[in-house]
Parts: sequence; C-alpha cells; structure tokens
Amino acid sequence: MIVCKSQEELEKMRRGALIVADALEAVREMVAVGVRTRELDAVAENTILKAGARPAFKGYNGFPATLCTSINSQIVHGIPGDYKLKAGDIISIDCGVCCDGYYADSAITVPVGEIDENLKTLLKVTEESLYLGIKQARVGNRVSDISAAVQQHVEPYGFSVVREFVGHGIGKHLHEEPQIPNYGPPGRGPKLEEGMVLAIEPMVNTGGAAHRTLSDGWTAVTADGGYSAHFEHSVAVTANGPWILSQRN
Repeated sequence: MIVCKSQEELEKMRRGALIVADALEAVREMVAVGVRTRELDAVAENTILKAGARPAFKGYNGFPATLCTSINSQIVHGIPGDYKLKAGDIISIDCGVCCDGYYADSAITVPVGEIDENLKTLLKVTEESLYLGIKQARVGNRVSDISAAVQQHVEPYGFSVVREFVGHGIGKHLHEEPQIPNYGPPGRGPKLEEGMVLAIEPMVNTGGAAHRTLSDGWTAVTADGGYSAHFEHSVAVTANGPWILSQRN
C-alpha cells in the first residue's frame, strides 16, 4: 500500500530531511586524504543527535553505523571503519534519520582529492540522472517515468545502472511502497499522487551492472571491480511539482 502524506506530515518530514542534509554537508567538508570512515560516521551521528533526531540506519536489521560509506567499487551499504581515504578515491555517503516519527534519506558521492576524468564524468552523470528522475516525480506520471529518465541519461555514457538495488517510498517507515527501479520503459507502475514521498537514488557503475556482497553481509560491490556512484534525495510529490525535502536550497 502506498501512503500519501498530509501537508502537516510533509512538514515533519522536511525537518528530518534537512537534518540529513546538514549531516551530509558536515561529512562532505571532512572528506580528505587520511580521514578514516569511522570519523565521518561519528560527525554524522553527532550532528543528528544534536538536532534532536536519531540515526535511521544504526541498528536497522543489525546495521552497525549511522552512515553507509561505500568506496570506489563498493555500490552501497559499506560499513564505516578504519579505512583511511586515499587520493583518487570516491566515497558514497548515505545517511538517514528518524525525526518526529518520520524518516528521511539522502546520499552523495564525493571525490577524495583529484580524481580521473572518467570518475568525474561518473559523478556528474549520476547526479544529473537523479535530478532528471526527480523532474518526473509529478502528479499523474508513473513510477517508471522516473526509472526511464535515469536509465536514458546514464547509458549513453557507457555506464550501467544497478538493477538489484532500487529507490523506495519513505515515511513512517524507512522503506515503503512503491519500489523505484533506476531502469525500465516509461509509463508503467503506480500513478504518482499528491502526498507521495519517494527516495529516488540512482546507483551507477563504470562497468557492468552485476554485484556481489562481501563477507560482512552488507557491503555490495561491483562484480567486475568497476567504480560506482550513488546520489539520493527524499522527494515529495505535490500539486506544484516535486519538492526536494532533503535539499536546503
């Protein structure tokens, strides 16, 4: 069942989503050569707790951290730890909060120092695909209009869209209906209605789309060792068009 939110509920979700935005910005500013991923996690958790919210991921199905920090060939669900960031790395930082009984979720991928041109293109194209998908989050469109917008932008660059991990509805639960793949033809799936809130999150690889999961049971990596980027926003469908809850401007 897809749950549509009232304006009052959207305002509550906006508060939580801005806390996510602040946590991600604090972490982005910390990303540098030699910084350990657990240090990024500590800053995010402190930012969230000081704002009166709680980390959404920590303890979720046993996940041990506030952030997912996924480096280079890691697609999603990387666990923060002792890894020191190196020049040329890219790091996907995924963050969620629960605030006033509602969840919000957002992700960015950040370069560490100077990265090669192909990786610069990967980050640019993946982020562009997120905003093209968001533009389709309008009353009367269908879920797969978002999916198609992402895929159609990404693949001409020779990149691939991850199939097994998808975007999702969000609200009183971290993961709600509908699922939002990042590929497929337009015009399919549930019709978008006012009050739906969608976590739209393209995951894009330099190589093939296939993945495997590491022995920690969480970290998903590309099967062929290609690099992967991930961007995400929590977006409300409104009568006036998409409202990006997790973006300050």
